[in-house]
Amino acid sequence: MAIDKIRVTEICRAADIERPTFYYHFKDKYDLVAWMFCTDAYGTDITSVPSAAAGMNKMKQDILFYKRAYEDSSQNALWHYMVEYFTRRYTELAKKKLGTDILDTQLAYSIRFYCMGSVGMTQEWVLTDNITSAETVVQMMFNSMPENLRKILF
Repeated sequence: MAIDKIRVTEICRAADIERPTFYYHFKDKYDLVAWMFCTDAYGTDITSVPSAAAGMNKMKQDILFYKRAYEDSSQNALWHYMVEYFTRRYTELAKKKLGTDILDTQLAYSIRFYCMGSVGMTQEWVLTDNITSAETVVQMMFNSMPENLRKILF
């Protein structure tokens, strides 16, 4: 069932919790989906092919969830959360490696550009690609990283 068709009441019934309990932890069902993604992604080393590929292989194991999440095109769709999540992680990593609290405009743009492209390609991979390995996809993403960002991270 598409995420936009699922109601919080149904989620609460399946989890055997009351609606106030749900809303204590999540602002809406999309926030729950984002939390599920972030929980899976949190332990991933975003600069390691094996680690990032393992995260993508986890997505393939939960393919029905991720297909439904990626098919959703609402204002709160998973890919929005993913872009923000990875942009934040790459920004924090770049700041740490550079020893600064502020990134220049071009580097910040490159990070967002890379994250939007990577999330878009991950979406395409989940929805349509049953052949290309996660390792190959991650390596192609790293190879496509803007040079200014690659110099800092690698």
